[in-house]
Amino acid sequence: MPHLPSTFWGFEMRVENRPIAVVTGAARGIGLGIAERLAQDGAAVALIDRDVAALEDAVAKLLADGYEAIGCAANLTDSQDVAAAFNRIASELGPVDYLINNAGIERSMRFLNMTDDDWDMVISVNLRSQFLCCRVALPGMVERGQGRIVNISSRAWLGGFGQANYSASKGGVVSLTRSLAIEFASKGITVNAIAPGIVDTPLFRNFSDDVQARLMKSVPAKRIGTAQDVANAVSFFLDPRSSYVTGQVLYVCGGRSLSSPSV
Repeated sequence: MPHLPSTFWGFEMRVENRPIAVVTGAARGIGLGIAERLAQDGAAVALIDRDVAALEDAVAKLLADGYEAIGCAANLTDSQDVAAAFNRIASELGPVDYLINNAGIERSMRFLNMTDDDWDMVISVNLRSQFLCCRVALPGMVERGQGRIVNISSRAWLGGFGQANYSASKGGVVSLTRSLAIEFASKGITVNAIAPGIVDTPLFRNFSDDVQARLMKSVPAKRIGTAQDVANAVSFFLDPRSSYVTGQVLYVCGGRSLSSPSV
């Protein structure tokens, strides 16, 4: 993937003692829903995404609603880009209190049709990006003796037909989450994961009507999840009252993790 220069949009408002939240893959869909919820909860939010135009629109929406937000275009699979992005965020907003690793892609296909690039790209975007962002954010959290990390996995980590690369990457997210939770619990830092099921995103809306209907029937709750459903779960993990919860995987899937063996 090409190296992208970090770019910011935002404004100079400063509010003392408000948490600083970073949300990756935040230009649309689940990531934008999370960013909106954290802004509503009182955080200053830094949105990171590769799509410059969509990122500008997302930040403009938050600013128009009166929230403190900045945007950063970055390639999250490149360690230099990640470091530059977090340095800029620290300079513009302050030290990071919350990290929500949401960026991800999907290239579903039968395993024997999967190319090296199909495998490497999904693993890199979905798992390597979380490793890089955690590695940059954690030293400051350790120094301050507090921090919250929420990694977005997927119900698909349990396995899915035609999703060997995606399921492997999301399973890696769960293992990364559990390992970091153990290592940093004594430092006042919690690390948890959310495993969404089928969520109403631009990707879901691109499916044909019959595919959407079939997927909805597979959900015991008989509805498709929303970005707000996932954002609510993120907000739970960030709440001070959840400080004793770490290393956990919370399914936000309408019961689908209990009844469906495959995405």
